[in-house]
Amino acid sequence: MTQILKTAAFTFFFAFLAIAAQAQGSKDNTVMVGGEAMFPMKNIVENAVNSKAHTTLVAAVKAAGLVETLQGAGPFTVFAPVNDAFENLQAGTVETLLKPENKGTLTAVLTYHVVAGKYDFKALSARLKKGENTLKTVSGGTLAFMMNGPHNIVVKDENGNTANINTYDVYQSNGVIHSVDAVLLPKM
Repeated sequence: MTQILKTAAFTFFFAFLAIAAQAQGSKDNTVMVGGEAMFPMKNIVENAVNSKAHTTLVAAVKAAGLVETLQGAGPFTVFAPVNDAFENLQAGTVETLLKPENKGTLTAVLTYHVVAGKYDFKALSARLKKGENTLKTVSGGTLAFMMNGPHNIVVKDENGNTANINTYDVYQSNGVIHSVDAVLLPKM
């Protein structure tokens, strides 16, 4: 009987270790954004709606009718402006863009923040090392990238405005999100 209890205890112990290791592995790719966990098994929209730092972006995505697109298979890379980035735009800009009659312009601005493909920090920095410093956006515009120190990439829009990536590599089931500190604007 003692041997059976020992065997059961060892089995339980090793099963517990396996479960703990699996939980740690999935936790390792979970990133906190806006005070909430962003789970890599969820899609871009499922995670973004939980970020308190991206409520303006989520409202804009809903107003533009892009929810279904960003829930698609992708992969997509999204340079997601935080709420402060929208607040730093000229007064009234966000309110104007959210009006139904401006849906086309809003869609163009939002899709300018999206690139087809999965470009995490490693992929972006590898492209920069090869001299490839631009990516085409879903809207058809171009974003330029440059290193600012060994671990910081700056994004530049077609108007010469820049945004720092302040949170990298928020992996999603359909791509990756990088949180940025400014709204990037296409030439219009």
